[in-house]
Amino acid sequence: MSELTVNRIAAHARRLGLRLIAEDAAELIQRASDAQLGYADFLDLALGEEAAAKEDRRYASALRQAGLPHHKTLDDFDFAFQPGLDARKVRDLAALTFTARAGNAAFLGPPGTGKTHLACAIAVSAVTAGHSAYFTTLDDMVRKLRAADDTGDLNRQMRTYLRSSVLVIDEVGYLPLDRRDANLVFQVIARRYEKGSVIITSNKAFTEWGQVFTDEVLATAILDRFLHHCDVITIDGPSWRMRNQTMATTADKTVS
Repeated sequence: MSELTVNRIAAHARRLGLRLIAEDAAELIQRASDAQLGYADFLDLALGEEAAAKEDRRYASALRQAGLPHHKTLDDFDFAFQPGLDARKVRDLAALTFTARAGNAAFLGPPGTGKTHLACAIAVSAVTAGHSAYFTTLDDMVRKLRAADDTGDLNRQMRTYLRSSVLVIDEVGYLPLDRRDANLVFQVIARRYEKGSVIITSNKAFTEWGQVFTDEVLATAILDRFLHHCDVITIDGPSWRMRNQTMATTADKTVS
């Protein structure tokens, strides 16, 4: 095939937004020629490569926009370290059946037990499946909403926490909130209710959320909406971050 024809194919592809074909037209044609592909098979090859490249770009972009602290999956989680954790229930969440009904999920337990890892892994699963996700700590979300409220820009900032299919709110309960901040959290939960999924990680049991939000009425209102369609997973095990220290202490005791 002439260079003029290849250049014309690349130009057509650029106008149509087919970036991979535009960049690799000559290579694709050569591959088709080497494999002696027919017209239909060559078209299938070219469009298949373009679709795969487009999906790769979508996935990478969605992960960046999600703002996750890491991109670990369930395959990276050591379920053997938390034998009390129901791995099947976690994998069911990663299958995303709860997002289809705009349901929620909560991971409760002491620090270091893997709550954030699991929440992020499910968010990665959501992005892989074509959904959007967004990660925030509770402290960061409240700080940004409060600042936006002070400048009359609350609705714009609120959209940050409403537009994704899955919102991960990490570290609920580490710092108590005043009534104003608790009301901002209520607005997020209420406006996402039965419209988008929320995944929360917390070191506090739900019975302690009145202390977290310093207002029993607001805490009850938040929990009423959040728990209506919610899978709750409690992790009552050792801290992964402290495992080396624990092993060292055990070794010292054995030696002594």
